Amino acid sequence: MSLIRPFAALRPAPGRATEVIAPPYDVLNTAEARVLAEGRPWSFLHISKPEIDLPAGADPHAPEVYAKAAENLQKMLAAGVLVRDVQACYYVYRLIMGEHVQVGLVASASVADYDRNRIRKHEFTRPDKEDDRVRQIEALNAQTGPVLLAYPAAPEVDAILATATQSEPEADSVAPESGVRHTLWVIREAAVLARLTELFDGMQALYIADGHHRSASASRICAARKAANPRHTGQEAYNHFLSVIFPHHQMRILDYNRVIQDLDGLSESQFMARVAECFMIEMADTAVRPAHPGEFGMYLNGRWSRLTIRGDLIPHQDPVARLDVSLLQDHLISPILGITDPRRDKRIDFVGGIRGLAELEKRVDSGEMALAFSLHATRMEDLMAVADANEVMPPKSTWFEPKLADGMASHLLD
Repeated sequence: MSLIRPFAALRPAPGRATEVIAPPYDVLNTAEARVLAEGRPWSFLHISKPEIDLPAGADPHAPEVYAKAAENLQKMLAAGVLVRDVQACYYVYRLIMGEHVQVGLVASASVADYDRNRIRKHEFTRPDKEDDRVRQIEALNAQTGPVLLAYPAAPEVDAILATATQSEPEADSVAPESGVRHTLWVIREAAVLARLTELFDGMQALYIADGHHRSASASRICAARKAANPRHTGQEAYNHFLSVIFPHHQMRILDYNRVIQDLDGLSESQFMARVAECFMIEMADTAVRPAHPGEFGMYLNGRWSRLTIRGDLIPHQDPVARLDVSLLQDHLISPILGITDPRRDKRIDFVGGIRGLAELEKRVDSGEMALAFSLHATRMEDLMAVADANEVMPPKSTWFEPKLADGMASHLLD
């Protein structure tokens, strides 16, 4: 079985993409989704966040919520807002955010290769989040949230995708809430489809960047349907999951910063003395955006400092322990501030780099938090090294921008 294969996507009818596409289901809460979908009857949020069409306070995981998603999908099909391609295709998806451009391939990726770790993971998943995606996919009989994947250096793939973008796109839309431009082209030529499949089959691995719960839920659904299907062949749609695959060198990871509620009973002078045991401290006049790995910004009592970790504390051979998120956790947040489980401890929160350093200052200056740390962004090569070692990254290590849109292409499980 191939690592990826073409599929007949369900996507916005010509000229309807702007009405349809929406931010990923997991970057908005229900209240934000209600506001964004107001006056937009064909927004994909009616499928991905269907609780917005039920009374306020509805449990987003109640059976009627998933039923509403299926009902809304059928409405969009009946109205001709969403249409399905008549043949299996690959799709080229370009994202433009300011000066940043990335061009990837929309494909269905092999669940079997996910299960055998050729499509590599770097995060733990939560059972409750997997359950939610399983129920959503089963209700729709479709995967509507793409998994964001990365492929290692492949100049010929890059060139094929670049060539495709020279033709007239099938969809071209600027998301009003983010300003990101989403553009889609369709590849129908049999020879090009075959060559792309062949090139990906030659790759040692693909890497999940974002979408661990979506891929895990696809694996669960595949296992259940395979067990229930005495005529299983391996060619059924449920053997694959919706993905958008970008070259790793085009992907952009932003910093993922930390804010802490208190100093764990230490005075400021005691805290600073403890920090100085492992970090060189330099006071700064402006907000500190770390220039390289091993450097951190710290905001405390209205002042920024630049922290540089001692070189002898960096375990260069360990792909997880050498990450900046690990160094800060292992040498400061855990031993000094007493936060040993950042997944569950309510004293720590995480701020995506898209919000900027001013957000860190705001959270501290308001009194809500006592201090903040800015980090250098994790590098894509570091993520791949962790996945290759079959290890797991610490929580909130990566924040990818720009985000894919839900609704641009969906994968039906017929």
